[in-house]
Amino acid sequence: MEDFSSIKESAKQRMDKTLETLKGDFGSLRAGRAHISLLDGIMVEAYGSVTPLAQVGSISTPDARTLSVSVWDRGLTKAVEKAIMESELGLNPSSDGQLIRIPVPPLSEERRKELIKVAGKYAENSKVAIRNIRRDSMDGIKKLKKDNVISEDEEKRFENDVQKLTDEAIKKVDELAAQKEKDILQV
Repeated sequence: MEDFSSIKESAKQRMDKTLETLKGDFGSLRAGRAHISLLDGIMVEAYGSVTPLAQVGSISTPDARTLSVSVWDRGLTKAVEKAIMESELGLNPSSDGQLIRIPVPPLSEERRKELIKVAGKYAENSKVAIRNIRRDSMDGIKKLKKDNVISEDEEKRFENDVQKLTDEAIKKVDELAAQKEKDILQV
């Protein structure tokens, strides 16, 4: 039998996880500086399967405007270059043997606006996920009421608690989105 504290705890954990995912998504959006997390989402066709870039080479940042990938298997260099070029990051890698250098160009005004839209999409998806978590929690509370486990007053109080959690999470999403937009616009 589920009780309110487990419903509330589950909702809080799921909302926190949604916020962590959003932070990760924002980390992969480039704000003009080279950062190894930029290449996190890149998948490489290697050994007959699709593999994360970090599993076929080591990624480093020799300076603020350059990323480098040291590919462990020389035969995968072309596949890694292709994967980077085909990503939506707008990067142009160049290789000399096993080392691939990726200059990170300064962001154009147009690219900044595109990135802000992408960040907005990530934030909106997180809000939708948080609202779905709220809906699940509210359904759980209604079930407790229907099964006569809680009174009508408790139902209202619990629904208010879940709404407060939801409002806090949505506020954090907005704060993260505003911060990311500020980072992207910073020249």
